[in-house]
Amino acid sequence: MAASEARHPTEGSDWTLRNLRPEDYDELLDLWTAADLPFRPLGRDAREHITHELGGPCSVFLGAEADDRLLGAVLGTHDGRKGWINRLAVRPECQLRGIGASLIAALEMRFRSLGLDVIACLIEDWNGRSQEVFERLGYQAHHDITYFTNRSSDTA
Repeated sequence: MAASEARHPTEGSDWTLRNLRPEDYDELLDLWTAADLPFRPLGRDAREHITHELGGPCSVFLGAEADDRLLGAVLGTHDGRKGWINRLAVRPECQLRGIGASLIAALEMRFRSLGLDVIACLIEDWNGRSQEVFERLGYQAHHDITYFTNRSSDTA
């Protein structure tokens, strides 16, 4: 489905989308655990790091919620010219209901409203399911890119 064909992210759904808040941290970790998404609670995913990012001007962290329960979440950041989808997770029992696609569509709309023309994500090669999701949403894989990092520690 092309981005221009996407329905409004919350239309016809039984959940609501909202900005994540610092008090969502424990439930966010529970969501990542349930979705079997690796995370670094002693590094970049520590409470203080997530809280700091939530308050920053370059972060868009969204959650899908029903009955005061976090069903899915997406963490996005930008550098002023490119938007990055850093984390997408949906509870396994809630998958295939359009929650992930709605979260991505809402994040894309926020990024586009900021004038960002390029939205990207990095997906590890072992995560074929996420690769399939993003391909279905119109993202193109680039196999000619090598990813480098320079981390301050193993926990970052």
